[in-house]
Formats: sequence, C-alpha cells, structure tokens
Amino acid sequence: MQYILKNFKLIDGVSEEILENIDILIDGTKIKSIGRDITSPDKAEVIDMKGRTVLPGMVEAHVHIGMNGEPNFELMMIKETIPMATLKASVYAKRDLLAGFTTVRTMGDKGFLDIALKRAFDSGLLDGPRLRVSGQILSITGGHADLALPPEVSITGWAAIVDSPDEARKAARYQLKMGADIVKMCATGGVMSEGDEPGSAQLTEEEMRAAITEAHKVGKKAAAHAQGAEGIKNAIRAGIDSIEHGVLIDDESIELMLKNGVFLVPTLSAPYNIKKYGREAGIPEHAVRKNDQIIGFHLQNFIKAYKAGVKIATGTDAGTPFNKHGENAQELELMVQAGVKPMDAILAATKWGAELLGMDKLIGTIEVDKEADIIAVEGNPLENISIMKDVKFVMKAGKIYKNE
Repeated sequence: MQYILKNFKLIDGVSEEILENIDILIDGTKIKSIGRDITSPDKAEVIDMKGRTVLPGMVEAHVHIGMNGEPNFELMMIKETIPMATLKASVYAKRDLLAGFTTVRTMGDKGFLDIALKRAFDSGLLDGPRLRVSGQILSITGGHADLALPPEVSITGWAAIVDSPDEARKAARYQLKMGADIVKMCATGGVMSEGDEPGSAQLTEEEMRAAITEAHKVGKKAAAHAQGAEGIKNAIRAGIDSIEHGVLIDDESIELMLKNGVFLVPTLSAPYNIKKYGREAGIPEHAVRKNDQIIGFHLQNFIKAYKAGVKIATGTDAGTPFNKHGENAQELELMVQAGVKPMDAILAATKWGAELLGMDKLIGTIEVDKEADIIAVEGNPLENISIMKDVKFVMKAGKIYKNE
C-alpha cells in the first residue's frame, strides 16, 4: 500500500524546528520520500492531515504488559490464570499502540506472556505495537521481584530467583533461550515490594555482570531496576545499558552514566499515581509509605541527571497502581512539569527511546528508508505537551490503526 501524507506540520526527531509544507510518501512499511510537492503515484492514497502536527511513533520503554493499574497487583497475579492475563495483555498493548506508542519494551510479566505476544504481533496474528521483551525478572531471594507470599503459593514465571553469579548467568541464558530481547534484573529494592527498601542494594555487581555478559554476547540489552545509589553504581560498573527509575541517583552515579553512555528511564508516572490515589484506593500500606519517602528525591534527582546530560528515554512503568495502558503520554507531561524542555521530552519518547532499544536505524525519527511509524496530534506539542495524550492518527509499519 502507498500513501502520501499532506497538509501538516512536522517534528521529525532530527531537526530542532517544526517543518512545514512537506509531504511524506509511504511505500509498504517504509518511508519512501520526504519533500515538498511530492508527485503522487497513481496507486497512492492521499491523506489530508488537516494541519495537525506529525511526529515519529513513540517508544514506551518500561511497561508491565500483563497488568493495568490494579491497586494491589500481587492479588491479581495470584488469582488470574496465565491465559486470561495474556488475553488482557493483548488488549492493553493495543491501547498503547492507539495512544501513539508504536514500540513498547516490557519489563517483567508472568508466564512469558510478553514473549508470546511479541510473536503474535510479529506474525500478524494480532494487532499490536512492536514489542521488545524481557521475560522473567532476575531477583535475589527476598528481593524486589521475589514476592512476599506464603511458601505454598507460587506465581509461575514471574521472577528468576538467583543468589550467585552462576545462577544469574544460567537465568539470563534461560531468558534469552525463551526469546527475551532484554535481561531485566533488580539491583535494589523498590516501592511495591514488601520487606525491602528502595535504597537497599540487592543483586551484586558480580551477579549482574554475569547476566549482562550473556545478554551482550548475543547482541541483546540489559536493564536494571535500580533506585538506591549503591545499586545504581553496581549496575553501571557491571555493564548495564539502562537504569530504570534511578530514584536516589547521586553525583557519582551521574558521572558513571555519562562516562558509560547509560540511559535513564525515570518512570515518573509510577510514584505520581501512587501519591495521587494512595491507601484509600487500595494501594498497600507499605507501598504508599515508601513512595511518600522517595517521590521528592525522585523528581529532584531526575532533573539533575537530565541537566547533566544523561541520556533519557521515556518509560512509565505502566501496570503499576492506577498507571494504565493507553495513558502513557502522561509521562511526557510530568517530565515537562519537572523542567524538561518539550522538544527533549518528545525526543526521549522517539529518537532517544529508539537508541536505547538499539532500533535507531529502524524507528525513532521520520527519515527516508525508516519504518513508517507515524503519529499526529491536534496543535503544537512544543507549546502544550499535554496534547500528546490525545493522539489522532497512528500508523505503524505503513499500516493505519487510527485516523480520527
């Protein structure tokens, strides 16, 4: 199928300015031509974009695709079967796509459901975003991903529990065997986990290095849930590609991230929604307490890292309490409210997100020969970033999924 898009303003992820009077020719899954007054091939369908702002399809770099904002996800995970969770996850993924996030990176779900969905989407069996998936989360015994359940209760496939470099190496190899694109590990405690603290280091540098080495050997990425400064530094020294959350990041951590080209995925939406809804909405007491302790540091340290030049990619932690799929662009709004330039917030959700995933030759900008992942909004997001929460047009790989 061929399309020509006309009558729009363009933020292409390359220029720092909004471009006007430009047409885009799409041929199959690719962007074929970009320029003024493109001659329309006989078989091309011309689409009037009605003066909207066109942007690259966005990248959502941190979701739990099998959850959708339940206040107490542990109860949901215990009660829900993997087939039901997978069916729901396909719906949640479609919501992300229709919100303009044409590429989504999963950061932990039970039963390898994210890997199954990726295969279903890639094969055309189901409609959904382009997925990059992690499979199980690597965690120490009693760590952030080792849920505090009675010994007779288990959740199949949620976490791989490792307590030595050899166990971490084997667990990483298993995720890669199952089809993971990223090995996700817990360098520290967290907010939602009962029995630990966000600042506490968990997986050691040696354990993480063993897992990261296995990922990098086969050209895959590694990401660390890391909130405390000691765990952040352990993960960076071990060779991690991205720090997720980075709540208590300090000056030494920032210096290490800059030196090693490590991305920060801040997930500002997660603590924001826990704070907004609180214990009255059914969020566990321990999570509300810990969130209250760290939310101020999170915003302060995020903006410090951003201003220092740390690479930022957009991720929401969608699936955590009241942090719902399809509402992902709230993250851009929160980033701008914290002090990020609107254009940089857009780049974090497009060009820089693609770089984090190692997909920048394929997606992230609107350029000739890249995948035709294109979205459009009504108005100018550089003047009002909130309009990114109301995407009017979505195309992924040359196929139109939404055109209001």
